[in-house]
Amino acid sequence: MCRSIKTLRPPALPEEATEDDIRAAALQYVRKVSGFRAPAAHNREVFERAVAEVAEATRALLDGLEVRGAAARGPAGPPRAGAQRRG
Repeated sequence: MCRSIKTLRPPALPEEATEDDIRAAALQYVRKVSGFRAPAAHNREVFERAVAEVAEATRALLDGLEVRGAAARGPAGPPRAGAQRRG
């Protein structure tokens, strides 16, 4: 849809997304959906509110995601409950 929006979760982004990263993605999304790069004065308030709400939803999404895999595991720790041992 909007190719300039980057993936904001590991492993695509090695560290946690910053508020600037999240706002930039929200701004790109609202620009794409609205069709305005910069809104006219009479649309500015609703445009900025939409950017803030999309950014808030994005932060909630990123905070709630559970990323699995080697990049998310870090150093090897004790086996998880129910994990099978190979040997």
